[in-house]
Amino acid sequence: MTPALGIISPGLSTSIQDLGRTGFQRLGVSLGGALDPVSLRAANALVGNPGNTGALEALYTGPTFAIDAEDARLSFVGADAAIKIFADAEDHSGETIAPMRSIHVRRGQIIHVGSLKHGATLYVAVEGGFDIEPVLGSVSTDSRGRIGGWRGRPLTNGDVLPLRRLAASNREEYRIDGMDLTAPSFIRVVLGPQSDYFSNDEIVRFFAGRYIVGAGSNRMGLCLEGRPIQHQRGFNIVSDAVATGSIQVPGNGQPIVLLADHQTTGGYPKIATVISADLPAMGRLPIGAQVSFVPCTLDEATAARRELAAALDDIGDKLVPILPPAAAVGSRLQECNLISGVHNAAA
Repeated sequence: MTPALGIISPGLSTSIQDLGRTGFQRLGVSLGGALDPVSLRAANALVGNPGNTGALEALYTGPTFAIDAEDARLSFVGADAAIKIFADAEDHSGETIAPMRSIHVRRGQIIHVGSLKHGATLYVAVEGGFDIEPVLGSVSTDSRGRIGGWRGRPLTNGDVLPLRRLAASNREEYRIDGMDLTAPSFIRVVLGPQSDYFSNDEIVRFFAGRYIVGAGSNRMGLCLEGRPIQHQRGFNIVSDAVATGSIQVPGNGQPIVLLADHQTTGGYPKIATVISADLPAMGRLPIGAQVSFVPCTLDEATAARRELAAALDDIGDKLVPILPPAAAVGSRLQECNLISGVHNAAA
């Protein structure tokens, strides 16, 4: 029997994502991948996977799924959420656990991830990953292109996701200690490439402004709401390449920050670009969050990128074993033969 996760309810929008589909934007294929690659890497580290292993990315509300394997190891990293583990479909109480940890689960157990708080994204990694064939080198779901992931779309009720491992390895569980996923108050950007479409005064107002993440936001981009940015040279340009983090300003003056599933070209002026080190934080921002921008030099952006890369390399140092409850330790001691024999001193 093929080990699998059976999706009972997908939540608002849950898909399989890895670190993206690189090298194909010239062909019109978007990069895709996790909105928050830092949390994805941490989730994979908790279950012993390589950082680029595909995992479930849940947006705003998490999925409910059943374990159809002898046993499995899961991890949860990202926004706060009430995660409940039920023994079976008849169990109505369950055990609640916090995210930022791994857990060992068994056949028939049901995992329910509730609404996310203080963030938009949560990653659920499984030891060994999903047994899904990559498309153009990635298992990331590109729902607009209808490729990758599970049948090129977000998950739906009744999906059965095959796993690579028949059973979980025999090891202790871990939690992440000392990883701050709080979005910063200010996001760093470099000006351009079309900052000359805006007056110096408008650029000053852009940096002085505070924007709210609007309800139209999705994996393609964050639609920001605030004081409109005025163009001085019109709002149409000859379409050119766009990058993840490009901040387009359409005719209504409300900026759009392009995210993982962005198109490969665009015809609106780009006032600035979010530096790569701050993109994971942008991917965590929920609707209603406030954000401001600060200018950054290319040298500062490069240094920040190196700092992030070093932090990602050190994720393993943040793993801390989860000690079992004292009762479980006592039970285990009772199972062990701790002495070799008994002598009667009186005799």
